[in-house]
Amino acid sequence: MSAVLSLVEVVKEYPLTPPVRALAGVSLDVGAGELVAVVGPSGSGKSTMLHVMGTLDRPTSGDVSVAGHRVSQMSDSDLSGLRARHIGFVFQSFHLLTGYSALDNVADGLLYTGLGLDDRRDLASRALDRVGLSHRLDHVTTQLSGGERQRVAIARAILGGPTIILADEPTGNLDSKASAGIVELLSDLNREGAAVVVVTHDRDVAAGMPREIRLSDGLVESDLSKARA
Repeated sequence: MSAVLSLVEVVKEYPLTPPVRALAGVSLDVGAGELVAVVGPSGSGKSTMLHVMGTLDRPTSGDVSVAGHRVSQMSDSDLSGLRARHIGFVFQSFHLLTGYSALDNVADGLLYTGLGLDDRRDLASRALDRVGLSHRLDHVTTQLSGGERQRVAIARAILGGPTIILADEPTGNLDSKASAGIVELLSDLNREGAAVVVVTHDRDVAAGMPREIRLSDGLVESDLSKARA
């Protein structure tokens, strides 16, 4: 299985007083089409690692490669292009625009592609249909449940057909039924070919994924592959 994401001895240190070392030398690969849970206590470095994986943050030292591209050798503008082509992000707090419809929240993900509004809305409509929200296109965010808002966020994340989906506590604000639906949706996207990495505090979510990486004090404590059902 070829790696679509690789971290080699990655350190991330924040210049506070005293300095905070969030990652202390992490090395791991994520293969094409893998479904991975990242777990660990608060402060273990999970979200920092996800941000480094997604090129939202550069490491202090070490190497990060995404889809065969070494992050250290790329400019900020090149990294923006890499994210647009290869990475979809899903966050706990949804990051949707209040007062905008589901359709336009997703369509805005293509705002800087040069596509016209009609084309962006057409692609957004297809993405929302893919996540089961074709009947909610014109509903504004305040008219949507938490689970529906997370589905809108996922539709926006998959709009460009990413190689990798990075999800940071995607079920953290949801009830158990909505959480199960989001996990199933991410699993479906994984079965369709995307590598999916999910940071989670939810032991049930992690237990259902075929690979589980545990972080502790900025290091990989364990990396367990399980038989997939």
